[in-house]
Amino acid sequence: MQDRLPPLADSALTPAQTDAKAGILAGARGVFQGPFIPLLRSPALMQRLEKVGAYLRYESPLPGHIRELAILMVARHFTQQVEWAIHHPIALREGVTAETITALAEARRPNPMQPDEAAAYDFLTELHHNQSVSDPTYNAALTHFGEPGTIDLIAIAGYYATLALVMNTARTPAPASTALPLPALP
Repeated sequence: MQDRLPPLADSALTPAQTDAKAGILAGARGVFQGPFIPLLRSPALMQRLEKVGAYLRYESPLPGHIRELAILMVARHFTQQVEWAIHHPIALREGVTAETITALAEARRPNPMQPDEAAAYDFLTELHHNQSVSDPTYNAALTHFGEPGTIDLIAIAGYYATLALVMNTARTPAPASTALPLPALP
């Protein structure tokens, strides 16, 4: 499928787009790829989303393996290849096991999981399927992540869902990655 919103030439950028792109390149990511390519069409939105994403990835009190597990769950839920390609190797570095990642790719519950991973998995599974969570699932998240971490877990789901919807609509191609592409779900 053809990329609907491919990279814009630097020579074609408006001053607002030039500033927005420079801000991302100067930030923690240091690269301009993935969702930012289509989002550059709306530089003000892109800048605001980037700040949310930078907080969630680099400053959230959630442990790195939980953040990355959550991102991969969103990527699987939306079959979002860019998020998967970028975050698969990061998840491995943060301590998510290859077995857990394979289970997520295959849309099945990983087994075994650490207690905090199971709490995050159950929370996000219910949130995706029910648009809410039960009291026992909520309480398990609170036990492991506290209120701030639980809110951040919800925000990761929402933020990466927004990016997934943008990139799925734009048909943004995945970058080169050590990760195999997500298989299609029936």
